[in-house]
Amino acid sequence: MLGAGTQVPLLHMCPVGQQVALGPLPQTWALAQHAPPIQVVVPAVQQVVAAPLPHTWAVGQQALLMQVVPATQQVWFGAAPHTLAMGQQAPLTPAYRRILEESLADQANGGQGENPGYRCASHGMPRVMIATIPIQFLIMPETTYVVLERLSQVRRVHTDGRGWPAQPQPSSLGTSTGRWIDEDRDGRYDVLEIETRGIKGPHVYDSSGLPFHRDGAAIIKERIRLDPTNANVLRNEITTIDNALTRPWTVTRGYRRNRDYRWSEYVCVADNQHIIIGKEDYFLSADGHLMPVRKDQPPPDLRKFGGQ
Repeated sequence: MLGAGTQVPLLHMCPVGQQVALGPLPQTWALAQHAPPIQVVVPAVQQVVAAPLPHTWAVGQQALLMQVVPATQQVWFGAAPHTLAMGQQAPLTPAYRRILEESLADQANGGQGENPGYRCASHGMPRVMIATIPIQFLIMPETTYVVLERLSQVRRVHTDGRGWPAQPQPSSLGTSTGRWIDEDRDGRYDVLEIETRGIKGPHVYDSSGLPFHRDGAAIIKERIRLDPTNANVLRNEITTIDNALTRPWTVTRGYRRNRDYRWSEYVCVADNQHIIIGKEDYFLSADGHLMPVRKDQPPPDLRKFGGQ
């Protein structure tokens, strides 16, 4: 909860001229009443809007009413490269390096290797933060949301000081807590630190099949901030602590803001031409025929069809 006088954490992304102090909310608002327009310190991913006030704010609490308007101008795309395996050598243990090498060899032969993305499941953390499909940041007083167009998933980064749950429920995006930091001590927050645990497998770093340890104990730490020289570039320093690695591994991802993108629904299964039969992946051609994905791939077992 935010007390009176609390500074709301914001990315240091504000256009010049949009810094306006927030006043305390009126103590009571009818359910259907609307607030007058309120101007706030707005990150580059957000804009000033007039919005209905929530009807359950505590007395003296300050509101940060932010909405992305219009959504088509407030999205971020990941910058290349999108695959790490060849460009940056992950410090894998020998056992997990063999898994990566086998994955790459299978892909070279037409297979998918250790990459589960072709099944249209969530890419999981931290792969979702590659952002080949756009992402969007919504910043609220106690939670920052990372909205993913792919599969319409939402990351919830709790910035209210809560601890870790005693028995976290594993999920593809994991459980994330964060904090805002004013590194240059200018009175405005400019870095968001996030820690994510409880990531459900199988998940990999990228399409190469670069693997995580199967024990599910990976910890992902992020430091997100604007590039100091370009307000349209966002940097995400991602450090992974995992038992498949010989040491913590840090990779920096970049994102570019796209003001002209039209946000749309992304339904992976609608256009997925991969057909999984047993443990084999086949391909459905444009004329509706089942095709192999690699040389010398055996056909499906048809013993249950046509009396065979």
